[in-house]
Amino acid sequence: MVSAADDYPIHQIAEFIRHVGTGDRNFYDRYYFNLHACSDELMMVMGMGQYPNLATQDAFVVVRRGDKHRVVRASRELGDRMDTSVGPFRVEVIEGLKKVRFVLEPNDHDISFDLMWEGAMPAHEEPRHFSRAYGREVMNTSRFAQTGCWTGTLTIAGETFEVTPDHWWGTRDRSWGVRPVGEPEPPGIRATAARGGGGMWNYAPMQFNDYSILYICQEDRAGKRTLEEATRIWADPDREPEHLGRPEHAHEFESGTRWIKASTLSFPQAPGGPIEVRVTPLTHVFVGIGTGYGFDQDWRHGMYQGELVVQGLTLDMNEDKDKLFGLTDQMARFELGDDVGYGLHEYSLMGAHDKYGFKSFDDVAP
Repeated sequence: MVSAADDYPIHQIAEFIRHVGTGDRNFYDRYYFNLHACSDELMMVMGMGQYPNLATQDAFVVVRRGDKHRVVRASRELGDRMDTSVGPFRVEVIEGLKKVRFVLEPNDHDISFDLMWEGAMPAHEEPRHFSRAYGREVMNTSRFAQTGCWTGTLTIAGETFEVTPDHWWGTRDRSWGVRPVGEPEPPGIRATAARGGGGMWNYAPMQFNDYSILYICQEDRAGKRTLEEATRIWADPDREPEHLGRPEHAHEFESGTRWIKASTLSFPQAPGGPIEVRVTPLTHVFVGIGTGYGFDQDWRHGMYQGELVVQGLTLDMNEDKDKLFGLTDQMARFELGDDVGYGLHEYSLMGAHDKYGFKSFDDVAP
């Protein structure tokens, strides 16, 4: 199991780098990126992950252009962990915490690109994400996040875009640890859990000209929080991050749905006085469909697919709307006073949530 990474002085345990410090099948190590044009033109999400205890590595891209939901995905057996390629996908760290190249070589499907991401702010360590259920560690992850911009070329269904950093922006995160991946496990005692549970995940890294704000809120149906974040990070690395206190949310829904049509994120304890950010979604992708985030039984992150498999998927967002649900990544405009920024507004509202009047999985906004 000796590999190229073992030539670097980075070992954390008395094992080769191929072996991680836990035998938990759900250990993962993943890249996430998104790209947008600060408009409703298109939105794209890309990722790559390694699963050392499942011996797999996979990658995906999902893009919305018009009303098409297009996915390219690939999976292979994991060998040397320094090999960050999966079929036509590859990630290259050009300058750690500053520049990363993501490539999808021309293939038999509708998407290819060669893109360089550059950070607009210093990498920020987000709060540790930990949860336990029935005695078992379910989530135990570390993550850093950054906002930034893109340079390169992108081709979607024969249409090529010259990507320039003036308005092609995006966010990224790097996370690793324990998180449910791979094929579904036997539920055991979890099969007895009441279906009446629920909660909300809401994540918004927003980029302005001189600073970025990172917001996270994860809470159960009653509003009890398991994770939150509210920090302003300045583009000037010499300025210290500014903690904004407990964040609050006020979502507005389209009638008959759980679709967020607008939102206000507020920070009443911010230094210098309360601030509010108005969120206006411009476009979106259903990031959980076709990409491996657990909504498809035949393709999940870390699921063994064979020595190497490359696939494409195209759905129509009108004709196939019943298949598109779950975790939603909105590209949004953020307004804080006179400052206007752009970025990701991600959410999932599953099951009950008392604040918004959802009493069951089937409830929708009036």
